[in-house]
Amino acid sequence: MSESLLTDVQRRLASRKRRKVQRRLVALRDRPINYDPEAPHDPAHGWRIDDYCEVLPSEAPGEPVDGGPFQVAQKLLRDYKVADPHMVTAHYEHDAELEGRNMLLQVHFMGIVTYAGCRVGPVKDEERDVDGRPVRIWGWPYQTLEGHFEQGQMSWEVWKWMDTGEVQFRIHSYSRLIGSHNPFMVVGLRVIGQWQRRLYLTSACRRIRQFTEEGMRGEHPAGVEVGAA
Repeated sequence: MSESLLTDVQRRLASRKRRKVQRRLVALRDRPINYDPEAPHDPAHGWRIDDYCEVLPSEAPGEPVDGGPFQVAQKLLRDYKVADPHMVTAHYEHDAELEGRNMLLQVHFMGIVTYAGCRVGPVKDEERDVDGRPVRIWGWPYQTLEGHFEQGQMSWEVWKWMDTGEVQFRIHSYSRLIGSHNPFMVVGLRVIGQWQRRLYLTSACRRIRQFTEEGMRGEHPAGVEVGAA
């Protein structure tokens, strides 16, 4: 096969894949979330709770600094840049509002590629007291939709402690497996799924710290424009 013909075949396959992804993304619009966010999520009933905290570069005390680490991390989270694309690739309408945004997650697991639908829940932007200390919190959860192999919610947040200027990235999630049409996926998730989940979440923590540090050096990692959050 000539190089030009090979290139044409690759272009056609890539175009077909984009159309397939777009159809899957459009199909998410009418899907409801597949669990009750207001109900208890008791580990005794199969729910797994995960909490992670990664220390990011600090900044001056008080409100977030323009172009500072809080804003850089905020931009990374808004654009879903912290997920390792070798594990999860997110497809979504980039001009859509963050809250209510449908996201088609392309999940890579044990050589298998599967798709899972999520929707961004309420965006949090608030200041509150935690243990007597003022903290500014910005973030959002994504919630699983009907057809997802899991039920649950994962929240991505950036915290700034106003009294000291410390900045943190925090993940809080609850989830449980409900199945997949692919039997190999089901077996794999049950055997090493939690190990893979920990790998994914620790990778997200490592990536946001790295990208935030690079952003503070003006390198604009992963498409970040410092101060544009």
